[in-house]
Amino acid sequence: MVRGRWVLLVTLVLLQAFTISAALYVWSGGLTASGERPQAAAPSPSRAPIPLLTSAPVLSTEAGGAPPEKKTLAARLSGPLSAAALGGNVGAVVIDAASGATLFSSRSTTGLTPASTTKVVTAVAALTSLGPDARLSTRVVQGAAADAIILVGGGDPTLAGPKSADRGYPRPASLVTLASRTAKALKAAGVTKVTLAYDDSLFSAPHTAQGWKPNYVPEGTVAPVTALMHDVGRVAPRVRERWPQPSRATAVAFASLLRRQGVTVAPSVRTAHAAGSAKEIARVESPPIYQLVERMLTYSDNDLAEALAHQVAVKEGLRGTFADGARATTRILRELGVDKGVRVFDGSGLSTGNRITPQALARLLALAASPEHPELHTVISGLPVAHFTGTLDDRYDGKGSADGAGLVRAKTGTLNGVNTLAGIARTANGHLVTFAFMADRVPAPDPAVAALDRLAAIVSAS
Repeated sequence: MVRGRWVLLVTLVLLQAFTISAALYVWSGGLTASGERPQAAAPSPSRAPIPLLTSAPVLSTEAGGAPPEKKTLAARLSGPLSAAALGGNVGAVVIDAASGATLFSSRSTTGLTPASTTKVVTAVAALTSLGPDARLSTRVVQGAAADAIILVGGGDPTLAGPKSADRGYPRPASLVTLASRTAKALKAAGVTKVTLAYDDSLFSAPHTAQGWKPNYVPEGTVAPVTALMHDVGRVAPRVRERWPQPSRATAVAFASLLRRQGVTVAPSVRTAHAAGSAKEIARVESPPIYQLVERMLTYSDNDLAEALAHQVAVKEGLRGTFADGARATTRILRELGVDKGVRVFDGSGLSTGNRITPQALARLLALAASPEHPELHTVISGLPVAHFTGTLDDRYDGKGSADGAGLVRAKTGTLNGVNTLAGIARTANGHLVTFAFMADRVPAPDPAVAALDRLAAIVSAS
């Protein structure tokens, strides 16, 4: 327990230090956001790491003593890994983050259904392709006539709607603010009556992915993926119900907000395509990509994951579709040398067709923790902390897993019959390792979750 308390204290100090260094990075400039609507561009043949202000890595892969002995890890993990709660299709791996050496392996090169650990793949692709400080813009531009305006979606699902009370981190862009800026600009130009259209063409149909179950949208697991939505497509904040047509719902809400600002808006709201040369009237911008990635990972945000995957497709010169998002993601991973063992059809992990090996997930996390890739460090800071944050806040409090509280950071994955866990931990002597434990034929979720948490706690104590 003494060791656990000290390591927990160090962990929390490192987290605080990262938050401060990240804030200083953004405050001092970081990367310059173009502020332009994403345009199709030819992919870069090589991707240079994006430097941070500090030369010291957030998570030093060199710190601590020697890695755990392979025989020791095998002796401690083999029994719990064969627990009946995990079913009959299980894969596992533990990797030395510094050297990449495999410390433990059990069917680690077998492709399994990853569920939401797919978001680790999406996070790496988004940070590499889009860059940590890029922002997603929602704009209003001039239409064909002086009294015609077009609301242009930039693929930001976190855009806060008129009923939103979101004051958390990161602070989203606001549809209310966009309406206020638009009304001010229109009145300054002497325009008080307008027609409103909306353009969500940045993303293309289909709006659901291959391998998605038909109940996902009706039950509120995810919204239809479009480039224009507010409150991640929810009918109201903090409810599960989603708009069947998020783009139109957002345009209608925007029209109502303009009317409150004293602008008369024609009752008919239609679709349109904004010209690339259209004069911009107003805009709002999302938080930077690195903050969106953290939110996506911490809370396992499906809508945000799909938006980021579609954005990657557009950035890589492809269409904003599920298929092209998967294609672009694979291309980026190939350039990074970590594509082996990854096959995806979406960005969130809801697709039952996705297959990722435990080894691939652990390698991706080791890459993200590496000092050679500072642009990926928010993959690590976005991972939930065991028993404290995000999708792990109510876990690691039972027998067999409590020792991992505060010491394990990991992305969870859950689908019917599927439970996965992939993350990082410091071992007993402070050595950084990455791990992935995956089971996709579990008989019941709760015992499987407890078994996975026990495995990660064992790694942190080894």
